[in-house]
Amino acid sequence: MSAGMPTEGSPTLPYTQGGEFVTVGEGLCIRRIYPEGEDSDLSARTMINIGPSHPAMHGTIRMVVELDGETIVGVDVIPGYLHRGFEKECEHHTYHQAIPYTDRLNYCSPLINNFGWVETVEKLFEVEATRRTQLIRTYMSEVSRITDHLTCLGAALMELGALTPFLYMIEVRDWLWEHIANVSGARLTQTYARVGGLARDVTDEWLDRCEHLYVEELIPKLRDVHGLVDHNRIFIDRMRGVGVISREDAVSYGVTGPVLRSTGVGLDVRKYAPYSAYGDVSFEVPIGKYGDNYDRYFVRMREMEESIRICRQLDPMIRATNGEPIVVDDARMTLPDKKEVYSNIEALMNHFKLIMEGPRPPKGEAYHAVEGANGELGFYLVSDGTGLPYKARCRPPSFVNMGAIHLMLLGSQVADIVPVFGQINMIGGECDR
Repeated sequence: MSAGMPTEGSPTLPYTQGGEFVTVGEGLCIRRIYPEGEDSDLSARTMINIGPSHPAMHGTIRMVVELDGETIVGVDVIPGYLHRGFEKECEHHTYHQAIPYTDRLNYCSPLINNFGWVETVEKLFEVEATRRTQLIRTYMSEVSRITDHLTCLGAALMELGALTPFLYMIEVRDWLWEHIANVSGARLTQTYARVGGLARDVTDEWLDRCEHLYVEELIPKLRDVHGLVDHNRIFIDRMRGVGVISREDAVSYGVTGPVLRSTGVGLDVRKYAPYSAYGDVSFEVPIGKYGDNYDRYFVRMREMEESIRICRQLDPMIRATNGEPIVVDDARMTLPDKKEVYSNIEALMNHFKLIMEGPRPPKGEAYHAVEGANGELGFYLVSDGTGLPYKARCRPPSFVNMGAIHLMLLGSQVADIVPVFGQINMIGGECDR
């Protein structure tokens, strides 16, 4: 546990928050703090480099850390080691062709990315997906949220030495990913959404199997993980009072998702700006109190329970819409049925135009946000009336949340870097600029 960190009550850092930027070496700027009431002896400080090749940094993050003994007194976080050019790629491809690129943003919950993108395009067209499409999108988003939280918490626990919970969680995650693949055709990069609808419909048997996985696999494994780590002395010492961020700082830095909710702010896009079918279901927004790693762990665990609750409310609604369309009847964006393509010249021409030129929304702009597993995931699109976006911008939660990680690290110890970074759940694809 970090030196000076209490185990009960509201955690208080022994160092000043925020600090100041200083130039170190050849133009390198780091954010440095000093112990209160103590003279600054820079000769006693050690500068170390962590990442991007360090395993805990995922190969995409670099941290330059200044140490006073084991205490972090300066840190610069550089999340610039993955260069995919997501936004520019989208601007050079049609709205349909960009869907697979969204899979690679947060590849632990790609369905949420898919739906956020196509719903933004639908806003440009000023169309609304069918009722069945909205229900299925909401259901699949929650399954995807569960797989993301399982990946985050399983990996974070494994990095702390808790291998058994890691195996439990990853096993269930893979069961769910394989189940999603039965509909989407892909295990990880699913590309399941379409502008105006979905690639394929779900069956009642698929819903039955999903409920079976919840009852027989997910819920028992979550119960086992709670029993293994919640009161484990090592786990508590490494998590409670570590990586603290205040409510005011989290709001100031634009932090969203479980990191923000761990501070006690119950902000959730699904609640304050309902989309798809979230306005038709009831669920709670789990919040923490102290804004530390322990609270972030519990928020994610509780969110999985709420996701199961949402899916169970949606299940009978989806069954009640059997036979209803999963795509809008709009030739501007919807590919015609293959039978029509092979037998009707107008359908063939429409198919050719949509594939070669892409959907052509009216001139305008639109912003749409969804609640990703790590926070608010937003897309801003500008249309000039052609089949390519004139401007595409993404508001990725991981990138924004990483902007506040120095507040969680300053005053902590070197050993705290890994658990703090793990509970941020940084996904390299979202930090791509």
